[in-house]
Amino acid sequence: MNGDFQLHQRKKEGIRILDLRGNLTIGASEATLRTAIAELVEVRAVNIILNLADVTEIDDDGLGALVFWCARIVRSGGALKLLNLPPHLSLTVLTRLDTVFEIFINEQDAVISFFPDRAFHRYDILEWVQEQEKRRAVR
Repeated sequence: MNGDFQLHQRKKEGIRILDLRGNLTIGASEATLRTAIAELVEVRAVNIILNLADVTEIDDDGLGALVFWCARIVRSGGALKLLNLPPHLSLTVLTRLDTVFEIFINEQDAVISFFPDRAFHRYDILEWVQEQEKRRAVR
């Protein structure tokens, strides 16, 4: 792993959760994520949640890597879902993420979403923007 990017992997109810920390940008961080997901796909662990709570930046290359792996995982019969979008991401990045991924603000809802017979709350981009505006108004 590179110095400013960390990836921790865990499992909950059979779903792989990757907790990311740092910048997801061109270079070593994108390569670290690519390697981790490729290894999961190789062993057919294709139901994956990326926890982005501690991601400080996502550039176009990081975004491209997420989209690429989402498509690869879907072709492998799984799903890649996002958890805890960082509040400092640009609206452009948020909108691009929302058009490709299922996004959640609660880890248990994200895990449950892999089980069609269980109810969950899907993330709504408008709800997120409104919540961020309320938080800024309080400060």
